[in-house]
Amino acid sequence: MTRTADADFERFVQAQSTPLLRFAEMLCGDRHTAEDLVQQALMRSYPKWHRLDGDPLRFVRRVLVNRFLSQARRRWSNEVPSDPVENDWDQRSVADFAGEVQTREAVLSALAGLTVRERAVVALRYSQDLSEAETAELLGMATGTVKSTASRALAKLRLAPDLIETTVGGNA
Repeated sequence: MTRTADADFERFVQAQSTPLLRFAEMLCGDRHTAEDLVQQALMRSYPKWHRLDGDPLRFVRRVLVNRFLSQARRRWSNEVPSDPVENDWDQRSVADFAGEVQTREAVLSALAGLTVRERAVVALRYSQDLSEAETAELLGMATGTVKSTASRALAKLRLAPDLIETTVGGNA
């Protein structure tokens, strides 16, 4: 790859890593898995970077969604969690973000109640602000399927007990 393409890729990664991580976390519901997804998407995009025409974010987003859908189809990922690492958080002064954390956890919990396909549609449509046609193209489905899937997913989210408690309880 040329130095210009390398520099372009590096600028892209610096500018888009955080938004891609947020998007990936909406998809999978877990920060660590989201970090892995973003890393895999960027690693798979790098060799093709110099040949990309158009919007590179669109390409990387598609790679990320495809990796997510592929991993969701697998039954076991060969990863075995280890024991939690001891830390010294109790000795540090940290601002109180309890309300924000509770809301975030409620949203992630509600998203976890959706099917993989519903979660992908909701994340693309409402987090990434893609149109129905763009979402349909990215996921390889008909626009009508995107509409009905989004409608079904939003109906489930409206009934999610964690979201109802968070918004009604005044913690939002």
